[in-house]
Amino acid sequence: MTALTFFLLQGGQSQPQGAAGGGSMFWLMIILMFVIMWMFMIRPQRKQQKELEKFRNELKRGDKVVTAGGIYGTVDEIKDRSVLIKVDGDVKLRVDKNSIVRDYTQDTPQA
Repeated sequence: MTALTFFLLQGGQSQPQGAAGGGSMFWLMIILMFVIMWMFMIRPQRKQQKELEKFRNELKRGDKVVTAGGIYGTVDEIKDRSVLIKVDGDVKLRVDKNSIVRDYTQDTPQA
């Protein structure tokens, strides 16, 4: 049975006065809400996570970084899961690579 025949047959039958015939409209709205949520929430978050992962994998010695705890430092040594950052003078901290959240090289004024 084709869709046109189905709708023609359904159109000839009368529905009770109080019944709402919006079942297909309900599903359409649910799908539309999911698509909008994916477009504005899930997709940008995934893109941001991929960029952060790329940044962490491309770290090199001398990069100026900020940790999740707000510690500013310069990358001194990189291992598989950790990074040694030089904070001030001879002070060095070993932090997990996942705690590095951004590069602040562009934020510092060039003298």
